[in-house]
Amino acid sequence: MATPVALLSESVLGWSIFTIVLLVIVAFCWVYIRKYQSRQESEVISTITAICALAIALITSALLPVDIFLVSFMKYPNGTYKEWAASNETRQQIEDTVLYGYYTLYSIILFCVFFWIPFVYFYYEEKDEDNSNKCLQVKNALKYTIGFVIVCSVLLLIGTFVPLESPPNQNSTQWEKVQYLFEELGSSHGLAALSFSISSLTLIGMLAVITYTAYGMSVLPLNLIKGTRSILYERLENTEDKEEVEHQIDKLKAKCADGRPLSMRDRRNLQDLEAKLQVLHRRSRHLEIAERTCCNKVGSALRPMKILLGVFFILVALLFFVTLFISNLDKALHSAGISTGFIIFGTNLTNPLNELLLALQPVFPLDYVLITIITMYFVFTSMAGIRNMGIWFFWIRLYKIRPQRTQPQALLFLCMILLLIVLHTSYMIYSLAPQYVMYGSQKYLLQTPLPTADPSQGNHSTAVTKICDADAPEDQCTVTRSYLFLHKFWFFSTIYYFGNWAFLVVFLIGLVVSCCKGKKSVIEGEVDADDSDVSDDEYVH
Repeated sequence: MATPVALLSESVLGWSIFTIVLLVIVAFCWVYIRKYQSRQESEVISTITAICALAIALITSALLPVDIFLVSFMKYPNGTYKEWAASNETRQQIEDTVLYGYYTLYSIILFCVFFWIPFVYFYYEEKDEDNSNKCLQVKNALKYTIGFVIVCSVLLLIGTFVPLESPPNQNSTQWEKVQYLFEELGSSHGLAALSFSISSLTLIGMLAVITYTAYGMSVLPLNLIKGTRSILYERLENTEDKEEVEHQIDKLKAKCADGRPLSMRDRRNLQDLEAKLQVLHRRSRHLEIAERTCCNKVGSALRPMKILLGVFFILVALLFFVTLFISNLDKALHSAGISTGFIIFGTNLTNPLNELLLALQPVFPLDYVLITIITMYFVFTSMAGIRNMGIWFFWIRLYKIRPQRTQPQALLFLCMILLLIVLHTSYMIYSLAPQYVMYGSQKYLLQTPLPTADPSQGNHSTAVTKICDADAPEDQCTVTRSYLFLHKFWFFSTIYYFGNWAFLVVFLIGLVVSCCKGKKSVIEGEVDADDSDVSDDEYVH
């Protein structure tokens, strides 16, 4: 009777913490999206879609510590299985529960990325001013969304019917080979197809991490440390600029005072000066509003705390940099090479973050808290990178992300990028702490023979407790389900490995650029001459 009760208590503990984190994630996503959506162009359907998509991505990352917790708590610190986990069927049941959780969440992610988010985006793009023909709007949105559905179907088919191993009988007929493919699909329960699709999305997420997160990890802490420019100084500077531009406009207009037309060059200069003057007037209004707001006064009072927070963030960023560099170096020196995806089982070089997680893991939920903090750190730094850079398609800026001024389409793009970034954080965490992600704190007993002086006394052995690694017997160490998703296809692991090096290089470049840039304006991003978004200036009171 004690075994089922123990099993229930261990499972309830892990899933209870997961439920609490789930509620916190949903609340965070609601606040986060509401903060950035436009007050005048907000759409209920785009807001709900953005909140749900971001929540699903964060919940998927929150499942990783539960996965590690369940495989770790099957064993005692001495390497023996607990009573409730002694049965192989019980262990398989727990692993299947986590696997079905991944199936569900990853399937929802595929649905969001390849159907729901594109549909909502094109639905809003097809919206007329009079908003009269809803059926035509839905029809056109579905027409454009079909392309995304086709891409998803192709990825699932590739993952399903491209075998990772060749058929055992090379002389088999074509029909027997097809039968083997379907048998492989049934035995893997669709793991290969889903893993291939998710790995493809994670590959896109890797590009977003290299572009936005690497830069955000440097710009966010340095902006906190440097702070913003003085409002009084900015207003004085803006007033001087307005007077200078108005003087230049008066000089140009004086040329045509006697009725003579201006030359083409002077007309072009006059248009540029009038546009510049309009931007300066807008800046003046925004600076006046910023000076009156309570946020500015509170921000000045919290300046010491911002500096401390910035120093903490830059230290965390440097810790990630050093840890990721050591992990990549370990793979370069001790893995089997490019043909295996640079996979290593365990750590050969001292990895500080991996050691910290292994030390915290037995005291659950400390490791859960740390993993959640790491995930949130990636989200915040990614958002900082996106806000500073905007959403680009190669050299074309599509949207800007600004508090309370972000268009619904930009909001969907934002959540799509953050969703892909959070997907890649699973591999980033594996790169930062491979031992922790694979086995948690599991240990096993290794029987070591004892030397005897008299052979007639028989063989004697002693059990030595070792940390689980690739040399451990399969029935003694359980690999997390997350690891199976991450390394189902070796070529994705190879691309991720080189992506980590690119991440390190971009982080260093972003750090140098952020150090060279001066303090940002107190109204940074609110007023720009090349605004591609619909301006909200007329709605500012």
